[in-house]
Amino acid sequence: MRNGIIILRLGSIKYELKNKVMNNTKSIYLKLIPLMLCFFAMGFVDLVGIASNYVQADLNLSDAKANIFPSLVFFWFLIFSVPTGMLMNKIGRKKTVLLSLLVTIVSLLLPIFGDGYILMLIAFSLLGIGNALMQTSLNPLLSNIVNPDKLASNLTFGQFIKAIASFLAPYLAMWGAIQAIPTLGLGWRVLFPIYMIIAIVAIFLLNATSIVEEKEEGKPSTYAQCFGLLGKSFVLLCFIGIMCHVGIDVGTNTTAPKILMERFGLTLSDAGFATSLYFIFRTLGCLTGSFILQKIEAKIFFGIGVICMLSAMIGLFIFQSITLIYICIALIGFGNSNIFPIIFSQALLAMPNKKNEVSGLMIMGLFGGTIFPLAMGVASDAIGQNGAIAVMTIGVIYLLFYMFKIRKDH
Repeated sequence: MRNGIIILRLGSIKYELKNKVMNNTKSIYLKLIPLMLCFFAMGFVDLVGIASNYVQADLNLSDAKANIFPSLVFFWFLIFSVPTGMLMNKIGRKKTVLLSLLVTIVSLLLPIFGDGYILMLIAFSLLGIGNALMQTSLNPLLSNIVNPDKLASNLTFGQFIKAIASFLAPYLAMWGAIQAIPTLGLGWRVLFPIYMIIAIVAIFLLNATSIVEEKEEGKPSTYAQCFGLLGKSFVLLCFIGIMCHVGIDVGTNTTAPKILMERFGLTLSDAGFATSLYFIFRTLGCLTGSFILQKIEAKIFFGIGVICMLSAMIGLFIFQSITLIYICIALIGFGNSNIFPIIFSQALLAMPNKKNEVSGLMIMGLFGGTIFPLAMGVASDAIGQNGAIAVMTIGVIYLLFYMFKIRKDH
């Protein structure tokens, strides 16, 4: 009888634990939904690539002048990323993400009123500021929900959601440019109000979600202490790696259509498919990466991505077939898809007690999205789009070097 009672009690405990695990898993999934919608809103920044091409055509700008738009967007990562890391210490990560969404909504509202040069400069600046706030706060906020060993794969899945917004942008712009929209009359700019509505929904969902945030140990870091973390060699390597990743990302986003226009005489609307192709394969790479990273070492998967990109860069130099050029663009998209989450998770896990500060530094590395397009614009004006490809190749070579520094224990 006594043994029977013990068995019943053990069974009851097992049932309660099973229910607790199931309820906890369900709670995590419910919290992940608004965060993933925020990752979608994070992808709005990538519309700058195709938007700058349309503005260039509308205003008859040179490559160097047109590339100021994506450069300006990512310039604000240099200014706002570290202060955002410190702001999170004061108001929390969730409130910082909500603030970023508000700034993003304003940035998407302005182009509805026109596409003048100054107006678009202001809109893209606000888009960059909002995205700097969002990327700095949203990635560590995700770490408050998922287990550390699942962080890289969940960050990759977030990048998959982000990439959906990225590859939809050229299609929305192309649809707006071709279709007659009498109720709006926005043309390609129709993508701005569409994305603005999604950002508004994200604010309401995230605000209604309860997330318990961890408190960082010790006193909040000062600016000097924050930047001092770059004195740690591995953090610095990660920082430069992020710069190269985003430089290649923005560079391909902006340059891929120009390569097709230069070599095959395509119109901007037709060449815009190259940007979508890049993001389609980046999206597929993120989706597969979110599962593969749970099975194999990050270092191996990182190496596969770098080899894909290096092969593609060589192909862009030598191929004169439009089909092969498309294949190269697809390889860059797939190869670059998992670079950011792997580097970012490596940096966070290297200094778990300084996640806010490290996050600010890593997102400041997105300033590479300013440096690369400017250099590519000057190079392409001088020798054609091969000059832009050469600049991106330098970034790929650095990532090849970084691959050997990835820590296996993470």
